[in-house]
Amino acid sequence: MTQLLIQTSAPDYTAWKSAFDAEGENIAAASLTPLQIWKGDANAILVLFEVANRKNAQGWLAKQSALGHPYQSQFLQTA
Repeated sequence: MTQLLIQTSAPDYTAWKSAFDAEGENIAAASLTPLQIWKGDANAILVLFEVANRKNAQGWLAKQSALGHPYQSQFLQTA
């Protein structure tokens, strides 16, 4: 199973979550299923996705970066 872990930061979690939820259709089209969201220190937000198609997921990440929403990301394999 492939998973994707992304990290970003947002001073207003509620606003970020609303924008993330509005992106739900595009996230699903990118073959991503959100599994967990964590709020960390210093406005950090981490999201774990299940990845059905890595190429589609990479396309979604590239689009987010182009829109000014860069994420630190890492694809993971269950060990």
